Amino acid sequence: MKRRAVLTKIRIAARKSGLEFREVELTNHTGVIVGQTRSTLSRHAEIDDVTARKFFDQFTNELGRGWWR
Repeated sequence: MKRRAVLTKIRIAARKSGLEFREVELTNHTGVIVGQTRSTLSRHAEIDDVTARKFFDQFTNELGRGWWR
């Protein structure tokens, strides 16, 4: 999955849930903040599906179970 697609999917889900979405550029990663949950995503152009799913799982408390489907 493309990195931009991962970030866009989270941005749209946060907007639908009425939560704050922020991207913060760090040294080697991009920090993603949705509501009160923070996580980082590496700056690779392509994110493998397993990593993308684990990244999406980190926002389950904010966006609900299975929100990425």
